[in-house]
Amino acid sequence: MSTPDQAASAPPVRVVVIEDEPTITRAIADRLTAEGWEVTTALDGPSGVRTVAEVRPDVVVLDVMLPGFDGLEVCRRIQADEPVPVLMLTARDDETDMLVGLGVGADDYMTKPFSMRELAARLKALLRRVRRAGPPAATETEQNVAMEFGDLVIDRAGRRVMRAGVPAHLTPTEFDLLLCLANAPGTVLTREQLLADVWDWIDATGTRTVDSHVKALRRKLGADLVRTVHGVGYALEIPDEDASTGETGPDDQEGRDAPVDISSMPTPNQPTTDS
Repeated sequence: MSTPDQAASAPPVRVVVIEDEPTITRAIADRLTAEGWEVTTALDGPSGVRTVAEVRPDVVVLDVMLPGFDGLEVCRRIQADEPVPVLMLTARDDETDMLVGLGVGADDYMTKPFSMRELAARLKALLRRVRRAGPPAATETEQNVAMEFGDLVIDRAGRRVMRAGVPAHLTPTEFDLLLCLANAPGTVLTREQLLADVWDWIDATGTRTVDSHVKALRRKLGADLVRTVHGVGYALEIPDEDASTGETGPDDQEGRDAPVDISSMPTPNQPTTDS
């Protein structure tokens, strides 16, 4: 446990807020400054990209509708330069916009209007997830061991995923969600459990966040991978290779968490748009 002196000596969180509405920008900046964070703001797409490059923030709050070019293009550019956690703001409760935002590298999103208290809580949870996802201390042997479920391979140490030999470009949050489901294959996890385990916050109003991330996973890995249990939650389906290869039958249990040599697994590129 850190002492008060240690906590006081820790560098403040750097956040860039890219939002073209001055009233909202000021409210976000005031709230996050009150949390002890260093806040830098930008009012349009081009200046937002430049600001992120100059500040190298720990997290970005990014509006979708911006002058110059929109938040989706901003997200593409800053993630291509150096990946950074992004919470996206959208004025419309449009699931298509949300899925596109997740596809270009956003980790979470909120729909306007929103409470500043919830925004701060989500940003803190996002930072905890990023820090928790840092490189694990593992031996060389452990680093070369992956989870295998049929034609799905999850490299936990390298945070890489392949389906049928093809690398999948997942955001950090999508990877954490997949890993959470994979740790209990076939078991139905409620949306509330997933919010607590993956997002580090419990709020029934956030269940649509889970739904949108599951849809993003399905688009990138296949619709058959995650099973919906209506009114309850989701479960990872064990991919059945029997139909396509004839090698693995439905009763074959050996591949569910077997050692797999992933030393030659290609590293995915930055997330791209799911269009």
